[in-house]
Parts: sequence; structure tokens; C-alpha cells
Amino acid sequence: MQAKERFLPRFSPNPDAFGSATEKFARFMGTPSFLVWMTIFCIVWILWNTIAPEPVRFDSAALGFTALTLMLSLQASYAAPLLLLAQNRQDDRDRVSVAEDRQRAERNLSDTEYLTRELAALRIALRDVATRDYVRSELRSVLEELIETSDGEEIRLRSKSKKKDRDPQTTTIKQIKPKKKDQEDDAAASVTQEKSGSASVNEAPAVQQDSVSKPKGDTV
Repeated sequence: MQAKERFLPRFSPNPDAFGSATEKFARFMGTPSFLVWMTIFCIVWILWNTIAPEPVRFDSAALGFTALTLMLSLQASYAAPLLLLAQNRQDDRDRVSVAEDRQRAERNLSDTEYLTRELAALRIALRDVATRDYVRSELRSVLEELIETSDGEEIRLRSKSKKKDRDPQTTTIKQIKPKKKDQEDDAAASVTQEKSGSASVNEAPAVQQDSVSKPKGDTV
């Protein structure tokens, strides 16, 4: 369906500019200054049409200030739509702020859910991670083992040093033993020499006797 052509052009003022102007006027109508200025305007209107000369008057007091009544009713008739327009704009702003608050709450909820999941994952991961107390206990145990091994190493080194101190004595003893054997051999050799010397001495007198006895035989 084709759109019908309008006889008069559509009047479409800028809603933002018109709405901001009406809101300003509506806010001013709700202030005490508006009431004061409205009261002053009504008092001046009434006094002017009562005290002023008749040719200058524009509203008859005998008719009950009809023009003033029309002005106040016109102002009230325009004030009601202006207030409704301001209220509608305020409702729109409230609706937008509520939507933004809802979106912000949803984002906060999603962020908190993400953080809770991450914290749960970190807790699960930290079960296998060494804590400070665990590391301290392990270091203490390692230190105790090192102390024990160092003590054992010192004891082993001391025992080795003692063995080394004893080894020279055994070597001297081993070296002394052959010397004693050599002395014994030397003593045995000297004994044999003495025996051989004594035998030669015994044999020598026998020879002398034989030599002495032979001349006697010759003489005989």
C-alpha cells in the first residue's frame, strides 16, 4: 500500500531541543520563585485594573477579572502537558538508567561467576603446589640429612686419618723385621766363621806335631 499524501506538511520539531526547553520550564514552575513571581503578577494585575483610571484598565473588576481568569486557566492548560512531557522524559531516562543498571548487574554477575570459577580452578591447582609450611618442613628435613651425612663423613674421614696414622708404624715394623733377619744372618755367618777359624787353629797344631814327630823318627 502506498502512503497517502498529506495536504499539510508534518510538523516535527526536534524532540530533544523541545523536550529540554519544556523540562526547564516545568522545573521552573515547580520552584518557589515561580510561585512568588506568579503572585506578584496577579497582585499587579488586580491593582492596575482596580486603582488605575478606567481608560487605562484592560480588565473589568465588575466582571471578576475575566481576563486574569483566562490567563490563569491558559497557563494551567499549558502547564499540565508540559509537566507530563517532562515526566515522560524523566520516565524514559529512568527506564534507560534501569536498563543500564540491569546490564551492569548482569556484567557484575558474569564477572563474579568468572572470578569464582577462576578461584575454584586456582584452589584445585594449588592443591599440588608446595605451600610455605611444606617447603619449610622439606628444607628442615634436607638440612637434617645434610647434617647427618656431614657428621658421617667427618667420622669416616677421622677413621681414615687414624688408619693412615697407624700405617707408618706397620711399615716401620715391616721394615724392621728384615733388619732383624739380616742381623740373625750376620750372627749366623759370624758363628760359622768362628767355627771355621777354630777348626783351622786345631788343624794347625796337628800339623806342627806331625812335623815335630817326623824328625824323631828319622833320628830313630
